[in-house]
Amino acid sequence: MTDMSEEQQDSIVDIETPTEIATNDAEYIGDKTQPTEEILNALNALNQTTAQNGHEQSPAQQGNVKQDTPSQETPSEWHVLREKLREQPHDPDGWNKLVDLAEARGEIEQIKQTYEALLEVYPNTSSAQIAYLNHFLSPGLFPYAEELFRRFLRSSPLVDLWKFYLTYVRRVNTSPASREAVSKAYEFALSRIGQDKDSGDIWSDYIQFLKAGETTTTWEEQQKMDALRKVYHRAVQIPLENVERLWSELETFENSLNKITAKKFMSDLSPSYMQARTVLRQLQRHLGPLFPPPPASSSTRPHLYLPPTPTFNAAERALVGAWKTYLKWEESNPLEFEDKDKTTLISRIQGVYRKAAIRMRFYAEIWYMAFVWTNSVGKPEEALNILKSGMEANSTSFLLHFAYCELQESRKEHAEVTTTFDKFLDVLRAELDELENRINSTNSSFTSDAPGRNVPTSAQTGNGLGSLEAGTISNTSSFATQASDEKPPKVKELSDRRQEYGVVWIMYIRFARRALDLKAFRSVFAKARRDRWTPWEVYEAAALMEYHCNKDGGTGVASRIFEKGLETYGDEIEFVLRYLGFLISVNDENNARALFERVITAFPPERARPLWERWARYEYQYGDLEAAQKLEKRIAEVYPSDPPIKRFAQRHTYLGTDAIAARDLGFAMAARQPAALGSTSTSNSIEKRTDSLLSLTSASHMLANQPPIKRASSPDYKRREGSARPDFGPPSKRQRPSSPPRDRDRERWEGPPRKRFGSPAGWERERDRELQHVKKDREDDKASTLPTVISWFVGQLPSPVSFDGPVFRTDDLMMLLRNAVIPSATRRATPPPTPLPPAPPAARTGGGRPPPDYGPYQGPGGGTRGGRRY
Repeated sequence: MTDMSEEQQDSIVDIETPTEIATNDAEYIGDKTQPTEEILNALNALNQTTAQNGHEQSPAQQGNVKQDTPSQETPSEWHVLREKLREQPHDPDGWNKLVDLAEARGEIEQIKQTYEALLEVYPNTSSAQIAYLNHFLSPGLFPYAEELFRRFLRSSPLVDLWKFYLTYVRRVNTSPASREAVSKAYEFALSRIGQDKDSGDIWSDYIQFLKAGETTTTWEEQQKMDALRKVYHRAVQIPLENVERLWSELETFENSLNKITAKKFMSDLSPSYMQARTVLRQLQRHLGPLFPPPPASSSTRPHLYLPPTPTFNAAERALVGAWKTYLKWEESNPLEFEDKDKTTLISRIQGVYRKAAIRMRFYAEIWYMAFVWTNSVGKPEEALNILKSGMEANSTSFLLHFAYCELQESRKEHAEVTTTFDKFLDVLRAELDELENRINSTNSSFTSDAPGRNVPTSAQTGNGLGSLEAGTISNTSSFATQASDEKPPKVKELSDRRQEYGVVWIMYIRFARRALDLKAFRSVFAKARRDRWTPWEVYEAAALMEYHCNKDGGTGVASRIFEKGLETYGDEIEFVLRYLGFLISVNDENNARALFERVITAFPPERARPLWERWARYEYQYGDLEAAQKLEKRIAEVYPSDPPIKRFAQRHTYLGTDAIAARDLGFAMAARQPAALGSTSTSNSIEKRTDSLLSLTSASHMLANQPPIKRASSPDYKRREGSARPDFGPPSKRQRPSSPPRDRDRERWEGPPRKRFGSPAGWERERDRELQHVKKDREDDKASTLPTVISWFVGQLPSPVSFDGPVFRTDDLMMLLRNAVIPSATRRATPPPTPLPPAPPAARTGGGRPPPDYGPYQGPGGGTRGGRRY
């Protein structure tokens, strides 16, 4: 799963230019017509004088002009597409078209460039590797083909490439003396991919190759039979596509040698063979959706399957889930390998993970699963290489980068962790800049005034927070100079990406603190403050880290970090709430009160409500009654529509226990009401709960935050609504016209609404929850007209999840009932069945009573006798 290394790239044969050939040729003779050295010196002096006067270009400049002349020509389609793929490399259709253009042109150098560039983006793509190798299978190009084979086979788990390699080996080794080399090639291939279910053809070819070997002595014949037996015995225990045919061949082979030993061998191998057949069926079910057939190619060359970048739609999520299920199934050892065959099991699962990483190259979760499994079987170096390859394929993967940094931190490779975080931040910063430019191109609401303030993470920084002490701030500290004045635009997608970007800075700070020291942590935080994309969460994390880890004056440093963050993020209500909560938690009442008074007027009332609520909770719990009442008066001035009971109930709530709401306002009793929707008592309780909620809810607040709660429709309107239901809905029940509405219903729908005032504590949460219940109950009430007894009966039935009996297909059952033939009363009488022979007299009882009729029921009047009425 690792990509091509630099040593492998350097091993590619370089094509020498004619100049290099001439220079390296010992017999090359220079041109005798060239001017002498004296003439050249004079010309050089003349050219220098002319260049200084500005009248004539130097020969180098003339050469540059000549070299630039061809570049002014119109670039070919291949060059245009190649430049496009450099900017957007993950384009499978573009790469297929580039390969078609290169092969149509037929220039070997352009073909090399195309395939090398493609395999750099999509390494271990066997279809591209085979197409690349096909250009070098001429006798004069075999050395380059063998070099490519060495590069590709080292990490390829794909059967088709190994088949291609074995075909090449048998093509170049045709003499009888080279049979040993071919046999070693087969063994080498089977040791790598022999456990793959698609390798059955290679096993069959190897067996036929061994059978074709010529022998001259009895000993050689015996060696040949032993070699065949070993290969057969290995193959029939693997879930291969042709395992049944190989089993029948083995049986024929053993019987041809000795029927007595054949019976013993076959009985010993039978359990393993049956297990392989069973696993093969399961394997086919797993792999069916994972490897769909490739699309048709637009050219004579087979289509190159290149994994697309994920969009995480429903189909792709299902595909990832199928891969995870298959990988876990392989890890469960379905072939039941014993401990002595653990190496074979590891090799099999390793090959499976390699194929998964190739097929699902841009899904970090698959790479992480491969890393976890590889590390669990005692291969830490290979696990590290998996993470490296995964990060190359997914340069913006948080999962793989965090896993790699933790692994390197556990190995004490702190410099590598620092480098990895810096590179990862650079990639994410470039992604944010690109997203910002794209947003600004469509909506130019934000223009950067200081684009040069973005300092790379690799830049050298000062001591940062190292100059801070418990109660002082240096004028030259990072607090006074490092904050970026730029503020990116507030767009939902950009804001989410920025928060994710801040998580990386926080993980970086954590690593620096725990692996190095506080000084290193402060240096990293200083770099974060110079970054315009740093969100407020980084300031909070750094402040809390100072508070918890710095036992000598950490509280003062943390407060100063919050203050510096307030200068940049003073309009972020979440950050202000965090700062206020921190001051309250450290019992700094004076600064907390000062902060509240300073920021509460900076936010409009619709945004300031969380601040009022937070400070009110503090006053209710730890302040005096006079201060709480003054605060309530201020809140009432800001939010005049809030009912008086709201704040009063909130003052008498603790740890979510709200006795006023549960007992005095009836919320607990309303929640315990039965679910019989058709009963009058339930309808009345729902109406009472609705009236209570509607009386407690502020109309202006509801309009500002959510759609208004409409009063339930009258019974007459419900009938009109039901008559207009779409054709595909359930049939509505017809109301009896002779049933006038009851007095209670008339009062329910036409009576004046009862108004109440007040609210429980935890107003917003309880109100939303109850209104959701009421809305759901009313919707269910509209669609249900079950009688009370039926509703009670349905309520007594067990839940659907408790059913463990057979499940019928309702469509088939309804079709069966619809097609059933039921005799009718007007059906023509059919002749009665043949009467049974009379029973012996001893068996008769009851005098002249006729024997019982066990024939089929003929319907009313269907028999000759009067017939029994059922």
